Amino acid sequence: MSWSLQDAKNRFSAVVEAALRQGPQAVTRRGRPAVTVIATAEYEGLRRAAAASRPDFRAHLLAIPPAEAGAADEFPRAGAAPRAVDLS
Repeated sequence: MSWSLQDAKNRFSAVVEAALRQGPQAVTRRGRPAVTVIATAEYEGLRRAAAASRPDFRAHLLAIPPAEAGAADEFPRAGAAPRAVDLS
């Protein structure tokens, strides 16, 4: 179901009840979709599903293809020398 922002503000309890019983409730602002009200249980399920489908950082790094031979020559080091630092 879709609610205008004004209707959703005036009938917020009804929006929440509809989200719990009927599923996500869209709220429009000036005729355009603005937000969706969903039940907490559904939101948590979506968060768990997203986290489960995302690889961990180690897997992400291991998925990077190895450099080809000679690839280091593509990005030569800058010729600038490091600055002198007085450690005394």
